[in-house]
Amino acid sequence: MKNHLLFLFVSILSINCYSQISFEKGYYINNSGQKFDCLIKNSDWKNNPDTFDYKISEESKIETGRLGLVKEFGIYGVSKYSREVVQIDRSSDKLINLSYDKNPSFNEEQLFLKILVEGKANLYLYENGSFRKYFYNIDNSKVEQLIYKKYKVSRDQVGSNNRFRQQLWNNLKCSTITINKVENLKYNKKELIKFFVQYNECINPDFRNYIEKHKKNHFNLTLRPRLSNSSLTIQNSSTNSSARNTDTDFGNKLGFGFGIEAEFILPFNKNKWAISIEPTYRSFKAEKTTDVNNLSGGKLISEVDYKFIEIPISLRHYFFISNNSKVFVNASYIFDIDSNSSLEYKRSDGSKLNSLDVKGRDNLALGIGYNLNNKYVLEIRYQTSREILDNYVFWTSDYKTLSIIFGYSIF
Repeated sequence: MKNHLLFLFVSILSINCYSQISFEKGYYINNSGQKFDCLIKNSDWKNNPDTFDYKISEESKIETGRLGLVKEFGIYGVSKYSREVVQIDRSSDKLINLSYDKNPSFNEEQLFLKILVEGKANLYLYENGSFRKYFYNIDNSKVEQLIYKKYKVSRDQVGSNNRFRQQLWNNLKCSTITINKVENLKYNKKELIKFFVQYNECINPDFRNYIEKHKKNHFNLTLRPRLSNSSLTIQNSSTNSSARNTDTDFGNKLGFGFGIEAEFILPFNKNKWAISIEPTYRSFKAEKTTDVNNLSGGKLISEVDYKFIEIPISLRHYFFISNNSKVFVNASYIFDIDSNSSLEYKRSDGSKLNSLDVKGRDNLALGIGYNLNNKYVLEIRYQTSREILDNYVFWTSDYKTLSIIFGYSIF
């Protein structure tokens, strides 16, 4: 079953390039100022692109728009990028790379800037990984960076150059914007968008907020009961002759579990990536009687009562089949929290021979599933081997699980 699951996992990944191409109505403007309507591949770029794929029509071949040839491009109702020659400060915000110079170090670059707010005053974003810089202009003036830079004041002290506040106070005057608001403004997308929206509403309400139009639900809470097929084997490597009696294969057992998953959809790449956390209660209880020669009564009774809470943290990727239907794969790291679990060996008269505390190690899992209408979920999940006798030197165990998980999203 493990091999079949891995094969299916790889097969779904292999069709990603086919199933994920989505061309949406958009346009581009060339260096001569001519505007062309077209279909643009919506990659929901996290990092600002320097190229994009487009088609003139559904039947035409895919072409590439490039930074040097395109002044502007956009997907209607979704996003818009403008080519600008700007002075950009690429100083790092990471502590290890900070300098003692609080002044920005500018270089001239030609970039596609993402337009966040468009009106009397325009707000732009350039993003590459964790590096983010914001730019602005008023009407058709030159686009300038909003200046924010961290720097070292001393070996143990960090300061911030917040000149962007002075830039905004000097250039975006409005009766609804107070000095107190500007002084408390933070250099992040949420606050800067709110500020530019407020200014444009004050000056001229005919503006566009691209982020508001593209806002989507990025959180799901799902109830996830499951049916699991689990197996457990125990081995003792001690040289003691009686240790051989304690080697036990408890076989496969069906069990039920229940989890609640909080899923956070990452806001890029068209909502195809997500991170989830899923506290789940499960148990494995079994008993086995073995005939032995060196024990009074001639029988050894092995009992395991393994109760635990799993906390899988998963990285998930969706493959959209239609607007209401999608397949997903996920990889999980599972934390194991045991609850009064034990492994006991008894004689035939019920007297206790040995008792072990059960403590499980963390393990990994792979899952493949289907989501319908962002409401109903079906997943098959395979967990790698887990050691549940982590406190003992001579004892080893092998606990494995294959689960069928059903899900219903509350919201």
